Amino acid sequence: MISTLLGSGDPPPVIIRAATRQSPFLLVSDHAGRAVPEALGDLGVSPEDWTRHIAWDIGIHGVGRLLHESLGATLIEQVYSRLVIDCNRAPGHPTSVPKLSDGTSVPTNANADEACRTRREREILHPYHDCIQEALAARRSQPTALIALHSFTPRMNGADRPWHVGILHHKDTRSAHIMLDLLRQEGDLTVGDNEPYVLTATSDYTVPRHAEAAGLPYLEIEIRQDLIAENAGQAVWADRLARLLPRYWDQLTTA
Repeated sequence: MISTLLGSGDPPPVIIRAATRQSPFLLVSDHAGRAVPEALGDLGVSPEDWTRHIAWDIGIHGVGRLLHESLGATLIEQVYSRLVIDCNRAPGHPTSVPKLSDGTSVPTNANADEACRTRREREILHPYHDCIQEALAARRSQPTALIALHSFTPRMNGADRPWHVGILHHKDTRSAHIMLDLLRQEGDLTVGDNEPYVLTATSDYTVPRHAEAAGLPYLEIEIRQDLIAENAGQAVWADRLARLLPRYWDQLTTA
């Protein structure tokens, strides 16, 4: 018998907010939630650390929901904490089940065996990516851009991060530069080009697997967490993206 990780009291790993009208966008959020399977307890992490960026992308759940409402686009959200398994890392990636995150040790992960990793992949990571794959397959006849929503901590490894927002890219530089220009034209933003992270085929998983492998346009958007930690900031950024994303699409699809 195959042992399972998720019990009857645990939430499903994915929430899908179905499209309410025609949209060229598929919104995905790898780190929207911070649930933990009951069988794993608190992973040995303190309550204070569960409120930090190491557990989830602070504020992006609210931005994603509001953006879904404004654009009418399908939104696919991961429910479980990135400390359980990082769904923006390939199966078996050395950081997918972190033993240490921004100085905080994760004792349960440090002691986890390969079978534990396999259960997390089978029951959390794969269902999430299967949902994205199925949503894209259903849209095969429709022009589509994958919009990956993330947020980043204002300070990391002792250094402040000045960017309000960053656009990450690898193969699809055209999409990125259209959106970078639109964000810079706002006039009140410090915009990062592949900041605070650089998107690569091995550091990320969602965009390389679902967009780059299929030749789809994409945006990986990173918003600084102090700007969206509260409801008001989430509304501001959802409104901004709801205004700019259609302009991005128009420019992208204009020869």
